[in-house]
Parts: sequence; structure tokens; C-alpha cells
Amino acid sequence: MRFCSLGSGSGGNATLVEAGSGQDTRRLLIDCGFSLREIESRLTRIGLGCADIDAVFVTHEHGDHVGCALTIARRFGVPLWMSRGTWHAIGEPELDTLRFARDCQIIDLDGLLLTPFTVAHDAQEPLQLRCSDGRHHIGVLTDLGSITQHVLDHLSKLDALLLECNHDRAMLAASRYHPSLKARVGGRLGHLSNDVAAEILGRCTHAGLQHLVAAHLSAQNNTPELARAALASAWGSAAEDVVVADQRDGFAWLELA
Repeated sequence: MRFCSLGSGSGGNATLVEAGSGQDTRRLLIDCGFSLREIESRLTRIGLGCADIDAVFVTHEHGDHVGCALTIARRFGVPLWMSRGTWHAIGEPELDTLRFARDCQIIDLDGLLLTPFTVAHDAQEPLQLRCSDGRHHIGVLTDLGSITQHVLDHLSKLDALLLECNHDRAMLAASRYHPSLKARVGGRLGHLSNDVAAEILGRCTHAGLQHLVAAHLSAQNNTPELARAALASAWGSAAEDVVVADQRDGFAWLELA
């Protein structure tokens, strides 16, 4: 089992999870917050195309996550999963391959198991994911503003975690953002600060965690160095052990041993 990012940040997000091998390989694209041309270009970088995607899961309706999801589903016949709240928020489009996801209801993509779970974010029914091939477990957690026990329960005993580190509190406070935007980003339904992300990590880390990725960093209100330092401290590792997903390149494949 392995995963990579095609890009992560306010300009667009897309994470690819792969399980199995040969004809049994299954690939899930979590969010596709770019244009179709951009998604195709980024997939080409890793030797794939849209036809190689077995399913798309959209976590919520914001543009940097939903992107070209409908276009991919229609053009390539790819199953598109989302919550009913997300579907309603994007205008309730008619789609033959539409599938509805619910909190804690396991989705089986021929051996790639997905467990969606709700998070505190300013969207209609946002869901984040735990992915598993039965042996390994990957957690994907972005776009939430506060910690809940429900979230922590779904992050236990992971082999890999992609974790939002959107902003540094001091940088956000000193930024040129309008006060209302600062309040939204830093609020309980906004985005994770480095220190809250570190608190989440500290409450779910364990000896079996192989890979840790800092994701969805704000270009204005954070730096890779600050995000790495916050997570490394909570993980008990060196800063260079923390992978950072950036907006242009995402990050390369990380394999689970």
C-alpha cells in the first residue's frame, strides 16, 4: 500500500492512495481540486492517467477539493463518492456513477477499504478518511478547525498520517487577512494551526507510525519549517522525518512496509 499527493494547499488538493498489485491494484483519488488539464498533467508526472483511477472521493464542497470531480466521473465513468450534504452543496448534480458516503459506513473498493468520518469544518457534511488494505492503515485529515474524540478514534494505530498544518497562529494574527477571514480560518470550524495539529498527533501517535505528512499549508500564514518543527516535536522525531506536501509538487509515493 502506498500514497502520494498531486498538490496540497488553498490552490488545490488531491491525494492518491493505491493498494494491491498487478490486475488487483486499486487507486483512489481523494479530492481533485484542480482543473481536468492540471489533474491530467499531475497524474502524468507519476506515470498515470485519469483512466487509471478506480474511484474519486470528495471530502467536501469547497473548490480546492471538489475541482473537476464531476468532469472526471462523467468522462471516464469513475465512481464518485461524497456525502449527501456535499452533493446538495454543489447543486445536486445528476450522475450515473454517484455514490453516497456516510460517517463510519465502510466502503469496500475491491479490497481497498474506506472509513469516512465527520469533522468540524464550515461545510455542509464534510468527511475525512481512513484507508486500509486490511494490513495497513492511512489517515487523511485536512480541513477541520478543532479536535473531537470522534476524529481521534479514527486515527488510532495508523501506519501513515496526512495531517493538516494550515497556519501558524502568530503569522495568521499578523497577516493582512481581513479580521473576519482570520476568525474563520482560526475558528473551531476553520483550519488546523500547527499547534493543534501537533496536539492531535500527540494523542494518536504510536510506535507503528511509519510516515507523517504535513499538508494544506497556507502560503501566507505558515512555513514548511514551522510545520515540521511542530509535528516533529509531537512525534519525537527529527524535523526532516516529516514530509511536507506542497502546492506545486505534492509529495512522491510513500510506501508502507
